[in-house]
Amino acid sequence: MQLSLGFSPCPNDTFIFDALVNHKIDAGGLSFDVQLEDVQTLNEWALQGKLDFSKISYGVLPLVLNEYIVLNSGGALGKGVGPLLISKTVDDGRWTANNKTIAIPGENTTAHLLFSLAYPNAKNKIFKVFNEIEDAVLNEEVNAGVIIHENRFTYHLKGLHKIVDLGEYWEEKLKVPIPLGGIVAKKNLDKNLILQVDQLIKQSVEYAYQHHHKELAGYVQQHAQEMSEDVMRQHINLYVNNYSIGLNDDGKKAVLKLLEVYQQQHPEIKLSDINTFIE
Repeated sequence: MQLSLGFSPCPNDTFIFDALVNHKIDAGGLSFDVQLEDVQTLNEWALQGKLDFSKISYGVLPLVLNEYIVLNSGGALGKGVGPLLISKTVDDGRWTANNKTIAIPGENTTAHLLFSLAYPNAKNKIFKVFNEIEDAVLNEEVNAGVIIHENRFTYHLKGLHKIVDLGEYWEEKLKVPIPLGGIVAKKNLDKNLILQVDQLIKQSVEYAYQHHHKELAGYVQQHAQEMSEDVMRQHINLYVNNYSIGLNDDGKKAVLKLLEVYQQQHPEIKLSDINTFIE
């Protein structure tokens, strides 16, 4: 049986899914039509209900819960893993987002939700693909930008400066890990099939941990050609952790807290009666 599966070409996702999609573990008769896309594209596809299984930003989850359910494995949550707000100038302690133009990596992203939590009065936002934001700040197309993924490790090399760590802001305010991205499955699929894929993703993560300590899989390196191996490993170490193997109670609590924050920002959305997690 073939299923459609989408995730990003970023090292954390290719690290997680390598064993599953490249037949390094027994998939129990399942195969996957893999779509590698940036997370904003995957978010848009989730809004369209395009794929059977997909990585998404947790920021878009409230808008797709009628059609998708969250798996326990394969996601990115944790502490110290949040997006950063950066600018071309050093923050003198008086920085405010009011009347500033801010570049955000996608409208329905966790980065946007965290930025909105910290700066609820910011109105001038431009939505861009994540890897275009540093240049937009450098070229003074915008006053500041929210960066994610590998840019977190390299922005200072371009002379850019951190204004605030939005992940730290989330953690200090809400006392839960930061839910960045998760894996979702179409609710109209058979529940046993969804649970099978959930277990396979868990096995794929465990395989990666067991086999790629000394040398990263070629699949990871192939899709991160512009990164040094050191940056790839930093990326994986930051975003792949115990929550990628299983959400557990505190991971689920963090996701539910994000849904609560979203509903506070969008009171017209009603989420309380929707089943969020596969059990």
